Amino acid sequence: METVPKLGSNVPPKKDKLQRKKKKPRRYWEEETTPTAAGASPGPPRKRKRNRELRPQKPKNTHSTKKSRISKKPQVPKKPRERRSPGPQRSLSGAQDPFAGPAPVPVEVVQKFCRIDKSKKLPRSETKIWSRLEAAEAQEEEISVKAARSELLLAEEPGFLEGEDGEDTAKICQADIVEAVDIASAAKHFDLNLRQFGPYRLNYSRTGRHLALGGRRGHVAALDWVTKKLMCEINVMEAVRDIRFLHSEALLAVAQNRWLHIYDNQGIELHCIRRCDRITRLEFLPFHFLLATASETGFLTYLDVSVGKIVAALNARAGRLDVLTQNPYNAVIHLGHSNGTVSLWSPAMKEPLAKILCHRGGVRAVAVDSTGTHMATSGLDHQLKIFDLRGTFQPLSTRTLPQGAGHLAFSQRGLLAAGTGDVVNIWAGQGKASPPSLEQPYLTHRLSGHVHGLQFCPFEDVLGVGHSGGITSMLVPGAAEPNFDGLESNPYRSRKQRQEWEVKALLEKVPAELICLDPRALAEVDVISLEQEKKERLERLGYDPDTKPPFQPKPKQKGRSSTASLVKRKRKVMDEEHRDKVRQSLEQQPQKQEKAKPMEARPSALDRFVR
Repeated sequence: METVPKLGSNVPPKKDKLQRKKKKPRRYWEEETTPTAAGASPGPPRKRKRNRELRPQKPKNTHSTKKSRISKKPQVPKKPRERRSPGPQRSLSGAQDPFAGPAPVPVEVVQKFCRIDKSKKLPRSETKIWSRLEAAEAQEEEISVKAARSELLLAEEPGFLEGEDGEDTAKICQADIVEAVDIASAAKHFDLNLRQFGPYRLNYSRTGRHLALGGRRGHVAALDWVTKKLMCEINVMEAVRDIRFLHSEALLAVAQNRWLHIYDNQGIELHCIRRCDRITRLEFLPFHFLLATASETGFLTYLDVSVGKIVAALNARAGRLDVLTQNPYNAVIHLGHSNGTVSLWSPAMKEPLAKILCHRGGVRAVAVDSTGTHMATSGLDHQLKIFDLRGTFQPLSTRTLPQGAGHLAFSQRGLLAAGTGDVVNIWAGQGKASPPSLEQPYLTHRLSGHVHGLQFCPFEDVLGVGHSGGITSMLVPGAAEPNFDGLESNPYRSRKQRQEWEVKALLEKVPAELICLDPRALAEVDVISLEQEKKERLERLGYDPDTKPPFQPKPKQKGRSSTASLVKRKRKVMDEEHRDKVRQSLEQQPQKQEKAKPMEARPSALDRFVR
């Protein structure tokens, strides 16, 4: 019996709109597709839609001439990929790297950059705090390793002056050094004949690029001493006692006969600070933005140049103050007095942090090296002494000079310069952290006038000397650090870079209250003050709020909150706390070593009388 065909069964299905589109041309980076089965249409397979169940299914037509697109090949399950063991790394050419992994770093170099003392073990505390401390130590160790690796990129090396067979380097004059060095280094030696306005005080900027000089008869000038370009030159018509650059070369502080004045690099007066009068010496603390001044009235004044306020005015009670210097390591001010003592000051304290008896007579000059380890002093007793500032404050070496040193200065690598009359003597040590040896001078130079000021130029082997005849720039090989930090003190920075650095420095300004003898103590806990505060709070409140409240069991349902069960749970908690206390007390007690008894072959009857 023949069946009637259904309507629309022989009608070919309509082509999809996507198939009507023209086939895109194959690009040269696309692979040519091959049909998987006979009759399969070329092109990428169509994506399956998620709503196939909602689509009406068409009846199967065995008489249809169109073949199915689905391949009838049996599906073989894919085998999981085997993970290969990581072998030696190979390049594109197939060659094996003989130096695989990061390059090893010497432990001595890493310890030089490490700032955490791992010899001190921290007490066990909470888990969260302990994990943070471990993360900080790991980060510090990683940073020190990176700094040790980048040390190879430092192209410059410190130089030094060495004589020939048994030759004394102190007999080598500046003319011989200028002839031996290159043209660029020889240009750094010069003399400025300014006898009309002398004697002179001088100061280099932190980058070592600019020089400020001030004459006793009112001459003030600032210049780029490398290119010899003059920035400003004025005469204040008043005696100039000292001069200092502030945080950058754009501002200049001048201690005039009466008041303190602030000028810009064009010579325009910006401020006149009348609260700072009769100033004798100036020092600027760059990380705190503080200008420290010493006056004839015996006051030490701290001026915050970022806000224009006086932070502290301390009375030293020692008469006129004309010897002032700073410790670059901890920003503590050192004052020399006429009774032979040197006092150490901080703006957070009204009394000196320490007093050191250095000389039998008055102190003439004081200088501290860049590491804050050694201090050099000279007095009226014609003695030059070097002290250890690491807590002992004891003299390490002493030398008697014929005339005594009136001015002292340390270089970045630990060289010590002393001005005695019209002669400048320089002593060298074994390294940066070692004290200079006072037995034999390293260099000697005679000037045309008496020395009035000394300072080593940062990042340059140059010593600037201000004397009654003008300014002299000496060449001192091995005096400065050969490599500078471009993010901190860049001598080649532009105006825009200097402005950005000023904003960053102001955001990172250290408060004046944090100045102390040991900066590392800021990261430690003051246990004595903490115990004192806890005791005062206990007396004020009558109870200790930090004590742990007694254990109170929570009520339970279904008859489990009976009196016996509550007492039993309390007893269990009390026993656990008691065990913890006994365990801690046993751990704190030193282990007693039992005396070993002499081994005998047989016990004796006389053992009963042994006491």
